[in-house]
Parts: sequence; C-alpha cells; structure tokens
Amino acid sequence: MTAYDGPEQLEAQFAQWRQYVLRRRELQAVDADELEDHLRGSVDELVAAGLSPDEAFLVAVKRMGSLDDISREFAREHSERLWKQLVLTGDAGSPAAGTRSRRDLWVMFGCAAGAVVSVKAPALFGLTFDDDGSFYARNATLFALPWLAAFLAWRRQARPVVIAVLVALFALGAVAANAYPLADDSQSVVVSSVHLPIALWLVVGLAYVADDWRSSRRRMDFIRFTGEWFIYFVLMALGGGVLAAFLFNTFAAIGIVPEAFVSQWLLPCGAAAAVVVAGWLVEAKQSVVENIAPVLTRLFTPLFTAALLAFLVAVVWTSHGIEVEREALILFDLLLVVVLGLLLYSLSARDPLAPPGPFDKLQLALVVSALAIDVLVLLEITGRITDEYGGTPNRAAALGENVILLVNLAWSAWLLLTFIRRRTSFAALERWQTGYLPVYAAWAWIVVLVFPPLFSYA
Repeated sequence: MTAYDGPEQLEAQFAQWRQYVLRRRELQAVDADELEDHLRGSVDELVAAGLSPDEAFLVAVKRMGSLDDISREFAREHSERLWKQLVLTGDAGSPAAGTRSRRDLWVMFGCAAGAVVSVKAPALFGLTFDDDGSFYARNATLFALPWLAAFLAWRRQARPVVIAVLVALFALGAVAANAYPLADDSQSVVVSSVHLPIALWLVVGLAYVADDWRSSRRRMDFIRFTGEWFIYFVLMALGGGVLAAFLFNTFAAIGIVPEAFVSQWLLPCGAAAAVVVAGWLVEAKQSVVENIAPVLTRLFTPLFTAALLAFLVAVVWTSHGIEVEREALILFDLLLVVVLGLLLYSLSARDPLAPPGPFDKLQLALVVSALAIDVLVLLEITGRITDEYGGTPNRAAALGENVILLVNLAWSAWLLLTFIRRRTSFAALERWQTGYLPVYAAWAWIVVLVFPPLFSYA
C-alpha cells in the first residue's frame, strides 16, 4: 500500500476533487459540500466493507461519475490519474451534450453576426476606415467585446443584475470613447485607445465568472480563458491574413483588384467575428488548447527570463539610462505585461497541489528581473516628470501602471520565494493574483474617464 499510506494523501485527493468541482459554473460552495459529503460517505462505506483507502476512493469516484458529469470532467482534466479510465465513459455523445453544443453554436453565430453588423454600422453615418481612423481606434473593442460578453453571459446563465452591470459598463465605455472633445493628434486619444480595451476585457471577465465573481478559482479560470482565447485569436488572424493575401493576389492576376473588399469588409468583419468565435472555441474545445498552452508558457518563460537578464546586464555594463519617450514607454509596459501574462497563465495551468519545482524557480527569476526593469523605468519616468518635461497623459498613465505592476510583481516575487521554500501554499499566490485584477480594472477606468479632462483633453 503506497498510493494512500495515510489520511493526508486521501485528504489531498478530496481537496483536489473539490477544487475542480467548484470550477463548474452551475455549482455553488454548498453544492460542493453536499457532493463531497456524498463522496466521503461512499469511501467510508467501502473501507468498512474491506476495501483499502485507494481502492475505495477509485470506486467512489466511479459511482459519482455515474451520478453526475462533474467527476467525468475532473477525470478528463487529470489524464495522469489512475481512475481516469474508470470515469471517462463516452459521455460526450450524449443527447443532452449534443443539444447544448448546437445551442452554443447558434448563439455564437448570432453574436458573431452582431459583431460584424456593429463594425459596419458606423459606415451608414459616413464614418469609414479611411477617413475616420481615430474613431475606429477608440471604438475598436466596443464593436466586438460586448458580443463576446453576451455569449459568455448566455453560457453562464447570468442573472439579470449581472447583465445590467455588463450593459452599464459597456455603455460607460462607449461614452468615454466618444463624448470627450479630443483632437486626432491628442495624447489622450492614444492613452484611451490603449486602456479602454483593458477595462472592457475585464468586463468580459465579469461575464465569464457571472454569479461567482467572488471565487478566486473562477477568476483564475478567466485568466486561463484569456490565454487560450489569445492563442485561438492569433491562429485565426494568421489564417485570415493568408486568406486575404490569397484573394488579393488571385483576383489581381485576372485584372480585378479587391483592395476595397479586403480592407473594408474582409479584414474588419473577420476580426470582429473572430473575437466571438475564439471565445466559443475555448469553451467548446478546451482539451485541444490545454495541451498546447502549458507548453508555450514553458517554452517562452526561459526565453523571456534570459532576455530580461541580458538587458539588465547590458544596463549595468553600459551605465546607459532607459529612454522614456512614448514609444519606449509603450514597449517597456508591453514587455512587463507579457511577463505578467506568462506568470498568470502558467499559474492557472499549474496543479495547485504539486510541490515546488525547478520551473517555479525559473518563474521567480523572471519576476525578479521584470521587477528590476520596472524600478529602472519608474526612476526614469519620475525624473522626467519632476525635473524636465512635466506631466503628460502618457507619462502619468505609464507612472501609474508601473507603480501598480511594481506592487504586483514585488509581492508575487515574495510569495513565489516563500512557496519555493515551502513556507506558504500555492493557493496564497493564486489568491493574490486573482484578487489584484480589480486594481488593473480600476486604473484603466480612471485613465479612460478622468485623464482627458484632467489634462485638458491634450
């Protein structure tokens, strides 16, 4: 008897099973309590009947699988578990699952069509891509993200109060993007165009978690959804680019130049629809991407760590400061966001009960190097604001973002260090990251709503 030598291992299995039960959007904590009580009762009965604890757990999970699809889903997400073959019994082809999939497909088609109509509707009022670039830059995410949120809210069967909050926040975003008298060359246009997508994407997160917005596990699921959605969207964008190039060159070969169709219809409509389709693919085809995405994080984490460490060595070697003009600020903030994204997504794909390993140490090196770069950028921005050029919307926004990132990265580094040294649990790191998401949302809304009048619409 080695798999469950004592109650600790059995309790760990119960805890892990409960975690994945709580990821089901239909279930609340009280439902998980009831199911866990049922599972524990089954194990106790089987042990009393003479089974060993590991055998009792396997049989009890099998029985739960026959009663509810929750155990099937848990087994599917843990292919390395011995009891997967006992639970996975071909449920995907059940009539109920097929009906749900067809409904999801039709709702997705409707939401994608709504996104396409939204992106073309301004043309009815004379607002074209060629003549009104700043309008489309400010409103790009408003064309598609509300439809993605609508699809997710329908999938989650969100309550009317959640739907009302979603509508109000998207309406607020539309007002912020269009109500202020901003010139096309205004810095506030750039700042709003960068921060409004962040604010609205976190509104999509509210649609994803729906009634479970207090759940740390559900917020971590949204982080995983974000990474998988991004992968699908990029793959579709690459495919769309190939399709556009094929259409353009084949028609040009016979004397027809479809430039207007490609630029005015195919690309904008395809991009808007792809936002919704990518969300549907994540929901419907998770098992495909879940095998790819963790590999990508393990591939890029060491590469980014090496790149950041090389940059820090170069800074020390040359004693050259960081330029903080607008393009450089965007570049460094994007770099730090990518680092944070790698950290978040790798955390979301990690087994919470696994012990610390070499990859956790590599993540700590990545976070510490990003933290050092963030400190250098903050020092340069502060020096420019106080000594030379004064405040601008770009510098003020960058200053706030880097302070927020500094706090996040610093505490993440500390929690990673204590986790590696086995002085805290992985759950503490997970709770910190998911609990910090509202801070990013609040800052993004402040920049979008407060900065334009604060800087006199400059």
